[in-house]
Amino acid sequence: MFHFQEWIIAHGCLGIFLLLMLGVFGLPIPDEPLLIFSGYLIFQEKLPPGRVLLASFFGSAVGISISYFVGRVLGRQILYHYGHFVGIKPERIRRVHDWFKGIGHWVFVLGYFVPGVRHVTAIVAGVSKWEIVPFMLFAYSGALVWVSTFLCIGYFFAERWDHVAEAIDQNLVLASGAVVASVTLYFASRFLRGRRAP
Repeated sequence: MFHFQEWIIAHGCLGIFLLLMLGVFGLPIPDEPLLIFSGYLIFQEKLPPGRVLLASFFGSAVGISISYFVGRVLGRQILYHYGHFVGIKPERIRRVHDWFKGIGHWVFVLGYFVPGVRHVTAIVAGVSKWEIVPFMLFAYSGALVWVSTFLCIGYFFAERWDHVAEAIDQNLVLASGAVVASVTLYFASRFLRGRRAP
């Protein structure tokens, strides 16, 4: 397992920034335990709270922005050329875009709290060419709420940060599995209804 504690202790706020940037982008880094541990270091006065909050926020914001631009630059071309093999057509991409303009933008605020969701929502938003200004507004607001929540958990639970992080990590994995299963069933039912339609 990657020992992020040593990395944060050695590199401080720069380490927090880099790890969260890579983790939010999609690399297998335990983001929530990392934030909780950072909050614990604030409690111990080993790291300054303002700089940790800024490093955490900007790391998350940069990571999700990279995902968005990857989807915007590469994803749309791939889907338009090869999407028809898996039933993805331009009109479906337009529907996703309209969904983001409706209620889908709230996924960026709440999706941070579900591993697996935050890693793909920005790519999907980029693929659908969702406008960058509302993307930044909701994605960065979600990042601020997310990092603040878990830094506070690490600070207030202090010496028990590792037990709390483990419990939260396990429950978030279960939650992400439930969300992924629900979304899969939803799109599968939509696909089957579309196939049956005349």
